[in-house]
Amino acid sequence: MAATSVRGDEGSGSAPRQTKSREGRMSLGQHFLELRRRLFFAALAIVVCSVAGWFLSPYVLDALRAPVLQIAGSDNRQASLNFANITGAFDLKLTITITVGVIISSPVWLYQIWAFIVPALVRKEKLYALGFLLTAIPLFLGGCCAGYFVLPHIVQVMTSFIAQQDSSIIDAKTYYDFVLKLVLAVGVAFVLPVFLVLLNFVGVISAKSIIKSWRVAIILIVLFTAIVTPAADVISMLLLAVPMILLYLAACAVTLLHDRRAARRVAALDAELDAELAGE
Repeated sequence: MAATSVRGDEGSGSAPRQTKSREGRMSLGQHFLELRRRLFFAALAIVVCSVAGWFLSPYVLDALRAPVLQIAGSDNRQASLNFANITGAFDLKLTITITVGVIISSPVWLYQIWAFIVPALVRKEKLYALGFLLTAIPLFLGGCCAGYFVLPHIVQVMTSFIAQQDSSIIDAKTYYDFVLKLVLAVGVAFVLPVFLVLLNFVGVISAKSIIKSWRVAIILIVLFTAIVTPAADVISMLLLAVPMILLYLAACAVTLLHDRRAARRVAALDAELDAELAGE
């Protein structure tokens, strides 16, 4: 990795500077120093962005509260978030603050991970990793948006089993944990097809294997969406399953094109080699 032994200029009293060893490699201790430096900047970014998250948390809570208030408007019954203890509101605000801070600072800490790993990669692997990051981030955010998009429908379906004369008093912390798990799970699921493409590009798995397993992939997608959505909410399950299947098909197409191009390059090299051998 790029990096970096710390040594001072002898007899000069100047500040220590980081240099590579003669072999261009780092010792185990230098790796830990580099990792500590990267983690420090990542943690600092999260802390700074969490300050902004503290001021944004009321707006986030309003967005999360909207599906609950929609119940009161459509079903004409009492529905609200409930804080079970005196510190519940502060605890939830702090949790939202940290979550928002992690999300806002994601470009910084993702870059720190990238900067720590990249020097150990060859040029071609760097391009693949960069392409993965540039594709995975918008797909993850799109998946989070998809999870939030189906949230009101899930809340509406699940609270519809409550009798009309009863009230929907929902524990705020439990509700937030449910929303966070739903949004993150769908966000991560949207990124999985990019992993397939990356594994194909580095030669771990072929397009033929990916396409051959399409039945298993669709079954797993349907099972996943059935798990993250309530069993009674078929519409939400379909709303999540359809884009995930489309992303899987897109990954199949990309890997197939890549393998065909790679096969053509290999065939061209073989033809050149045969021509050279024939000319000798």
